[in-house]
Amino acid sequence: MLSEAKHPSRLRILCLILASLVLLIAPPVTAEEQAPTVTVLITYHSLSGFTEKMAQEVAAGARSVTGTRVVQKRVGDVTGPDLFTSDALIVGSPVYWSNMAGDVKTFFDNWQFKFGVFPEFKMRNKVGAAFATGGQVSSGKELTMLSILAAMLGNQMIIVSGGGAFGASATTEGDSPGLDEKELSTAQALGKRVAEVAKIVKRGSAK
Repeated sequence: MLSEAKHPSRLRILCLILASLVLLIAPPVTAEEQAPTVTVLITYHSLSGFTEKMAQEVAAGARSVTGTRVVQKRVGDVTGPDLFTSDALIVGSPVYWSNMAGDVKTFFDNWQFKFGVFPEFKMRNKVGAAFATGGQVSSGKELTMLSILAAMLGNQMIIVSGGGAFGASATTEGDSPGLDEKELSTAQALGKRVAEVAKIVKRGSAK
């Protein structure tokens, strides 16, 4: 009689066939499915509604990236857990006297005095970006975005741009009243890029 090693049982053969069928039928795992899920926090101050509309378009751009969860809140409603559970933060402000709005400045001040971000640098290595709206073409939108980014850099965040050199911006008065499609598209581009970079950073930190 030949040994069992030379003549595998029918059950063993059947198991091998079934395993092969499972491998053939199962859909391949795509790169997007392998990518980590990220949370993007978008926060802003808005009185006229223009900055809020920009925030909505930023959120739409972020959501276009598979595996992105978006949290959108006004700066006064953001909590410590909102900050610490996010992978990326995008802050928007209208231009007030060539600078960020007072409510946005208070939001950053609260990182130390209310949320305890400092001195442990609890926002370290999170992705950060900015957007702004201003009444005139040269009213301080770049300065406003740079002041937001400076606060993020001081907390050792990873800064990215998108939609423009320093972020997304829009002129809302004068010869360009309201928000046009080009300005809204820059906001979407910013949200999309931040989500993409946040996924790259999170994937890298997981290795």
